[in-house]
Amino acid sequence: MKKSILSLLIILTSISCKQNKENQTEIINKTVAEKIADANGFNNWRNVSKIEFTFNVDRDSSHFERSWSWKPKTDDVILISGKDTISYNRHSVDSLSLSADKSFINDKYWLLAPFQLMWDKSATISDAITEKALISKTVLNKITLTYPNEGGYTPGDAYDFYFGDDYLIKEWGYRKENSKTPSLISTWENYQDFNGIKIGLNHKKPEGNWMLYFTNVKVEQN
Repeated sequence: MKKSILSLLIILTSISCKQNKENQTEIINKTVAEKIADANGFNNWRNVSKIEFTFNVDRDSSHFERSWSWKPKTDDVILISGKDTISYNRHSVDSLSLSADKSFINDKYWLLAPFQLMWDKSATISDAITEKALISKTVLNKITLTYPNEGGYTPGDAYDFYFGDDYLIKEWGYRKENSKTPSLISTWENYQDFNGIKIGLNHKKPEGNWMLYFTNVKVEQN
């Protein structure tokens, strides 16, 4: 009996060690883009049934906002902007919903850019390097996401993601049509967790009184 128990323990220990090694190998083999997405809760995205958020921009004394409700499993979208409400499905965008969809893509990109690294299969992602960040001037890790010259609402654009050793984005730069000079740079701040989805709510430019931020964020899961 003792030999049987000992043999069973040896087998169970062997299986556990093998599983641990496989898990460690899987983590090591993940790309930088996958690690950035995972740091923001990408593994929990499959459970999200609806996400709501308000996109805000404060510039000097002016304020702009629009609110969204999105069901990612069906791609049903509702836009509320001022007194207007527009409902549509992203699988059947027409001339009436095209402008709303362009705004949705922009606002969703700011909200969930780490996940776009996984979603945008047509884009290319550079190898990671270390470089002095655009705003803080501290040395951070950097990858660049570049879109093809055809297709989409903003073909040829590039995004430089500056991230820490925790794989959370600290700053980024947007380069229109892959120009050498950034068209926009901003911080990524105030990370909060919404049912396992980690979102940087605040973005500030280094100059001027400008901030883009999100409010009324709700994440529903199945």
